[in-house]
Amino acid sequence: MKYKLLGKSGLRVSEICLGTMTFGEEWGWGANYDESKKLFFTYLEQGGNFIDTANRYTEGTSEKFLGEFIKESKQRNEIVLATKYSLITDRSSGINQSGNHKKNMVQSVEDSLKRLQTDYIDIYYLHAWDFTTSMEEVLRAMDDLITQGKILYIGISDTPAWIVSRANAIAELKNWTTFIALQIEYSLMQRSVERELIPMAEALEMSIVGWAPIAGGALTGKYLQQETKSNRLSEKSVRLSEAKQNISKEVVKIAQQMNCSPAQVAIAWVLQRGKNNIPIVGARNVSQLLDNLNASNITISDEHMQYLEEASKIELGFPHEFLKGEGVQDILFSGKKGALTLQNKRF
Repeated sequence: MKYKLLGKSGLRVSEICLGTMTFGEEWGWGANYDESKKLFFTYLEQGGNFIDTANRYTEGTSEKFLGEFIKESKQRNEIVLATKYSLITDRSSGINQSGNHKKNMVQSVEDSLKRLQTDYIDIYYLHAWDFTTSMEEVLRAMDDLITQGKILYIGISDTPAWIVSRANAIAELKNWTTFIALQIEYSLMQRSVERELIPMAEALEMSIVGWAPIAGGALTGKYLQQETKSNRLSEKSVRLSEAKQNISKEVVKIAQQMNCSPAQVAIAWVLQRGKNNIPIVGARNVSQLLDNLNASNITISDEHMQYLEEASKIELGFPHEFLKGEGVQDILFSGKKGALTLQNKRF
């Protein structure tokens, strides 16, 4: 396993993060206790140290399992543990048991600490923006938790780019802690984040921690031509459209040429798209996990990267398409083509 720094911090994390949303069977498709334990210790044996969970995952079971596994491993000092708050964990609870506000944050972090059997959380994420709580309330509350030693760093997930950039500007102004990690869905099938979120994260030197790098398994090719009994694509249609299937076919073809698995190609693509990219991989069994982790041992050639780029390309939309047009470029740069090399490669 290779390592990299997380955002602007000096924190060393493995370049592939272990996602533990599959730890527990409460949602009908996860791994039981024994299999989850095997996944955890296999990841550590492979040199992994970056583990991601959330208070919401499998109704809290993911955190409970991790708490026991970490204690048994006696490697808490080596493990970089990330969890999240925002989403409701008990639907029968009151109205203040969800959301981004300080009361829910404080309650959630205390509950997570108990389930995880630890005194501190390395990275604490806001899980999803609620469009209700002020950013100042969130930032101040997180900074207080850092002062108390209950969390060490902060990250943010599933939030619009303008809110994240404004948050870090406020934090810098107020001398509060800034977000160092941005967790978003990122894969060959989900590249819309390249319009605003990824350029923003790169400009602010935030690590991009990408979930669903194999698009829920769609990029392994297992859904190609899959149809339901009614002779239609299943309800996973967003990942099974004709365009998405064409991406899967390209991944499968390149994997065959490289003598590796399609999952490894999909994960390696995320790794090679940016120096601060850290894909989150999940698995239901050890063989799947080992296959995913081996993505760090392959290198996709420039030629193959170009094929993948063409198969999965998206329209950047306004203002990107407008600004990169020749007419606008001529006006911006006095008509001297080639006189200036733009740093933003997307232009």
